[in-house]
Amino acid sequence: MAGVRVEVCPDEGREMRSSPLRRQAQRFGRRHSQPPIEFPCSAPQWDRKSPQRPAIRRMSDANNLDYLKIDPATVDALIMSHGHYDHCGGLTGLLEAQRGKMRKDLRLYTGGEDNFCHRMLRAPDGSFSDYGPMIDRGRLKALGVDVVQSEAPVVIEGHAFTTGAVPRTSIERVLPNSWVEYGTKDNVGCDPKTYMNHHFTPEELSGKPQPDQHWHEHATCFRVGDRGLVVISSCGHAGIINTLRRAQEVSGIEKIYALVGGFHLAPAPDDYLRQVMAELKKFDLDHVLPMHCSGQNFVDLAKQEMPEKLVLCTTGSQYTFTA
Repeated sequence: MAGVRVEVCPDEGREMRSSPLRRQAQRFGRRHSQPPIEFPCSAPQWDRKSPQRPAIRRMSDANNLDYLKIDPATVDALIMSHGHYDHCGGLTGLLEAQRGKMRKDLRLYTGGEDNFCHRMLRAPDGSFSDYGPMIDRGRLKALGVDVVQSEAPVVIEGHAFTTGAVPRTSIERVLPNSWVEYGTKDNVGCDPKTYMNHHFTPEELSGKPQPDQHWHEHATCFRVGDRGLVVISSCGHAGIINTLRRAQEVSGIEKIYALVGGFHLAPAPDDYLRQVMAELKKFDLDHVLPMHCSGQNFVDLAKQEMPEKLVLCTTGSQYTFTA
């Protein structure tokens, strides 16, 4: 493929304070002034017929299309990485505002049933509050969107591919985040009976909140010529090492050219973080672009361990990886 362009939206970047890092970023991309984007999102796209054609989008707010000057008619497919509201909460609003301008046979690719579960946040006193409303698949159907649920890897529009469900094979574990409630109510939620390869515990089936494992979170990957893979992790709850290994496994390509997205290491203890960094360095990555939930602790350690690879992203930035 010709190339991949990654755009950084709110809450997904920090200022480039180090001039070596700034120069590193400018070698293969350019930093733009911050547009008035209103909601967190991860927004990868690839070039197909022209550098301006956004074949895949991960958007969280309808207004962002206007701010980023993206024509909805050029969107070929949508991907939902996982069921966290800050990644998919604006999906329905986006479609309600823009669906008439989009292709008729629009598909939304998800990693599976788990993306539609009821998720909650737990307060220190043990009480729970909703982590935003659930995605209503009935509403998506009414809007003419075909929801594709696949725990297995999928090739999208002949260019990108998903990792499918990420096996937990490394030293990593799912660090604290949201809580999840399995089951459906009023035709929304997730049905444990439709999970392909997961055996639920009695506690999980009881309908009581359980620590979220994100069984169906997947990453989006692109092969950029002979340079290797660009892996977009979104949040990486299943572990960033597990995610990279899965991308290698399903593609048969060992070289990881760039790792982009959230690594969910902000809550990591120092010893755990250093173990993950040691494993990450074994991949011989060219570029590492931590965003969102990666954590300042990861950024600080990466400045020590891989300063020549680290690129700090700011809101509204665009980076193009070419073959």
